[in-house]
Amino acid sequence: MGGGLYIEARIRTGLDLLWERTQDPAQHSRWDLRFTRIDYLPAVEGEPQRFTYGVRVLPGLLVSGTGTAAGERHRPDGTRTSALRFASAHPLSLIAQGRGYWRYVPDGGGEAGIRFLTGYDYEPRWGRPGRFLDRYAFRPLMGWATAWSFDRLRLWCERGITPARSLLHALAELAGRLAVVAAVLVMSPLAALPVALAAVLLPPRPGTPSAGRCLRRPPERGAAAPPALLNRLERP
Repeated sequence: MGGGLYIEARIRTGLDLLWERTQDPAQHSRWDLRFTRIDYLPAVEGEPQRFTYGVRVLPGLLVSGTGTAAGERHRPDGTRTSALRFASAHPLSLIAQGRGYWRYVPDGGGEAGIRFLTGYDYEPRWGRPGRFLDRYAFRPLMGWATAWSFDRLRLWCERGITPARSLLHALAELAGRLAVVAAVLVMSPLAALPVALAAVLLPPRPGTPSAGRCLRRPPERGAAAPPALLNRLERP
């Protein structure tokens, strides 16, 4: 597989609430750009949870896959962990198979904050063209989408801004910036370039999700090591 992705957000909320909004498939699909739907299959006692997922890439076109997941809600160190393996046989899915995990690490007492982090990797299909596309386009896009989604989740947990509202905030802010650049281009083409740069570089408003608020590299050695739970999961 290629270079793994790592994303970390600090979310000031309760551990139970964060667990619910990430482990409940109906709530998970609300904030995570990478999924349009997630459905759990009937559970079998003593076995990992099996699920199906879908990503709508175009109107009427849903790229689907399957996976297995397991979680550790009560650990001796007070953290929580979940892991999953996933795969897609859909011919339009660049991802053939992959695996990943989430860690929930309380930082202080009460609702002082939780380090919510993920590490995941996958194997692209389509041979050399697929690996090229993944390295220079798809993998960076997946990293951005994960980080943006984590901040979207943070806004939901910390400020009560629902995922639907935060998406509207993002679209409205994007439209506003494009409108300003277009207006300046009409009035003064020479000023359009610095205005466009400012539109790109200025940080989003506090209520708008931003991938830049998340860490994209492990803050310390060993932070990205996969949990042992992941090794116990079979490929879907």
